[in-house]
Amino acid sequence: MPPELPEPAEPGTVRPGGRTARVRAAVLRAAGDILAEQGFARLDLADVARRAEVGKTTVYRRWGTVTGLVADLLVDMAEQSLPRADTGSVLDDLRANAELVRRTLADDRQGPLFRAVIAAATCDPRTAEALARFYDVRVAEWVPCVERGVERGELPPDTDPALVVRAVSAPLYYALLTTGTVPDRAAADRAARAAVAAATAGAYAITERP
Repeated sequence: MPPELPEPAEPGTVRPGGRTARVRAAVLRAAGDILAEQGFARLDLADVARRAEVGKTTVYRRWGTVTGLVADLLVDMAEQSLPRADTGSVLDDLRANAELVRRTLADDRQGPLFRAVIAAATCDPRTAEALARFYDVRVAEWVPCVERGVERGELPPDTDPALVVRAVSAPLYYALLTTGTVPDRAAADRAARAAVAAATAGAYAITERP
């Protein structure tokens, strides 16, 4: 009989161990595979359970809905992402960030997976919220690179670090979503240099909020 999990909790709030952790990993891996292969529209909890080789009851009790499962998948992906660089140069740090984004989008599995989730987020509020949380976590991980650049005098003291980090990945995602073109290393380098140049010119200064 397939293993059963404890009573359901909000996806992403439980950090299970042992057998429960193995079940979670198998389910999230299966969900990611289906998203990459077939897109959000074809994601089905019963199919996920079959691929993960766990009972359907397990999946329905733990995640409840497809959007709950996607939310937990994004939590897991954020936690598994590589840590920020620390090269001693804000430009080189952000080049590392851009290259990480590029490699992710170029990956045979991760690239289609992200496209599927982004497409789903345009019409599903819960997926949109989960995706926003995912990027908040990733941006926060790289914010110290910009803060150190400010401390070293490489960027103006009123620079908004989060805006700079987001500016690095924005053109890479834009190219992928509007043209289907996977960004190359030159595009990643250009995105990092453009973000630093704009920040140096004061384009990402912190503004007063009402």
